[in-house]
Amino acid sequence: MSGCELCPRRCGAKRFGSEPKAGWCGALNGLRVFRWGPHFGEEPPITGERGSGCVFFSRCTMKCLYCQNSPWSWGGKGRDMSVAEFAGILRNMANVDRVENWNLVSPTPYLPYIREAAHLLAGEGIRLPFVWNSSGYERVETLEEYSDLCDWALFDLRYSREDTATASSAAPGYVEASRAAVKWAWGAREKSVRNGLIVRILVLPGHAEEAIENLAWIATELSSDVPVSLMSQYTPAYRGRDTPPFNRGVTKDEYESVVEAAADFGFENGWTQDFGAADPKLAFLGENMLAEHGAVS
Repeated sequence: MSGCELCPRRCGAKRFGSEPKAGWCGALNGLRVFRWGPHFGEEPPITGERGSGCVFFSRCTMKCLYCQNSPWSWGGKGRDMSVAEFAGILRNMANVDRVENWNLVSPTPYLPYIREAAHLLAGEGIRLPFVWNSSGYERVETLEEYSDLCDWALFDLRYSREDTATASSAAPGYVEASRAAVKWAWGAREKSVRNGLIVRILVLPGHAEEAIENLAWIATELSSDVPVSLMSQYTPAYRGRDTPPFNRGVTKDEYESVVEAAADFGFENGWTQDFGAADPKLAFLGENMLAEHGAVS
């Protein structure tokens, strides 16, 4: 860990020594967390009856122009805490909130510390499934090393074209990395009953064809049995408000073209969203989310 190589960027920042240097993502040594608590708006297997115990980590390995989480993802807002303090958050969500799982939202810069906390709790007999909730911009080597934190993989396939990934999210190599991550998670699911995979496909304005191309890749290279979550909820945010085509919502035709393609490719496992339907669960998310502990509902 002398130079950080946790994400595909492999920036090599010396984050973990006595004089730490921030990585490309902005993370230093130690944990920084923005919000945590039960979340009732995830896909049904993740939400369950009591909600998913989401932890929203500060910083991110991508820089999406349209990021709804920009205050902590771009801006780094959040609270620094020790491993013991973080273990206390997970303990409280397990014992008090009684959540179904621990849902790690963009955890990659902090994986060594998350594992330490998990080991502390395991010593107390506290164990919940971990959900690795990410953009999909992951290294397979990192997923292998920290597979104990990935009972469920909740991965995005955001782009199918490198130029879009670089221009929109400053994520070189995204297509290869995200597809490799999804392929790894599907293989893990086939090997163990405790592992699960859901692929989220957020339909982006002006880029519906990339969502369809990713569905074609899943059906061809993996299986149409892969559970997919087709999302119409895109809302202009942050710099996307001033950057066409991200300054508008997704049209009904765009979203329906993706839903129809999923049916044509044989996908039967997964979820769609009612186009244009107001969802009160989403109103609390994004740029106006409050910090610290609380339910996301």
